[in-house]
Amino acid sequence: MIKVGVLGATGMVGQRFIELLDKHPNFEISALTASSKSAGKKYEDATTWYLEGSMPESVKDVVVSETDPNVLDGDVEILFSSLPTELAKVVEPKFGENFIVASNASAMRMVDDVPLIIPEVNPEFLDLVEIQQKNRGWDGFIVTNPNCSTIALTLTLKPIHDNYNINRVYVSTMQAVSGAGYNGVPSMAIVDNLVPFIDGEEEKMESETLHLLGTIDGGQVKYADFNLSASCNRVAVLDGHTESVFIELDEDIDILDVKNKMSNFKGLPQRLDLFSAPKNPVIVTEEKNRPQPRMDRNTEGGMSVTVGRLRRDNSFNNSFKYTLVGHNTIRGAAGTSILNAELIVKKLL
Repeated sequence: MIKVGVLGATGMVGQRFIELLDKHPNFEISALTASSKSAGKKYEDATTWYLEGSMPESVKDVVVSETDPNVLDGDVEILFSSLPTELAKVVEPKFGENFIVASNASAMRMVDDVPLIIPEVNPEFLDLVEIQQKNRGWDGFIVTNPNCSTIALTLTLKPIHDNYNINRVYVSTMQAVSGAGYNGVPSMAIVDNLVPFIDGEEEKMESETLHLLGTIDGGQVKYADFNLSASCNRVAVLDGHTESVFIELDEDIDILDVKNKMSNFKGLPQRLDLFSAPKNPVIVTEEKNRPQPRMDRNTEGGMSVTVGRLRRDNSFNNSFKYTLVGHNTIRGAAGTSILNAELIVKKLL
């Protein structure tokens, strides 16, 4: 068993980490950190549990530590970070000096020598770890996963990008309120409403997706060469981001071939049989009224993205469109960080 810790353990994504790690066959939670007001308390006393079901018994009596690398047990090898951006920017590099940090925070995602990874999409970006350690003189390192809406979109684009030449992608999202955290969207703002703005979300989707589908050239990431435009909306759904995707290729396509490519897509985690890897990262459904968040967000434990309404777009040449649903706090956050850590253990430790 590898001893792991969760930074920012009392928040919603921190709780997802705990939920997913509780029965993990290779990782054992031995450290939980939070703000100074929670430090020194048992996790049960420091936390309001927001997720369905009960708080895992294994963490109730764990004493919460301050988010400070100097107070962590030296036996901890991997830290999962769900810290707020501003705090992560300061403390994640301090932890990275001696620990492996698998971060869901956005602070370090686009730093040149920090790998931004979805394991099925670009596992080769782990090569940047050696450059990062050399640049910084660290024994540890930081690996990040992208934004929740980016993860769902990019998993579906990967088999298309690998088999066709994409000219442009348009995506409009309908994002669940859990993506903003428990206190992120007041009920009076979202009930009977839709909010057509999520700060920084469109920019993240547009840059991170092209980064993830790019290549490493001379230790630098070269972005994928197509245009992507995103429009992001917050909707009154608890969990599960829905996205409408429009794709133009540079050649005519057989829509059945596209479906087959997406349905049969496997990545390195599937070939390595990693514990958290879904059997099928992308599931294509033929039902006319699917996918729907409530029905499809928990497919394969929330780690698969469900695609439906995959059809030609006759308004444009060589174009097709589809709808996807992905669980934003599992596949889109904690689950991908944990899968990153499993890949790290397999490839680097």
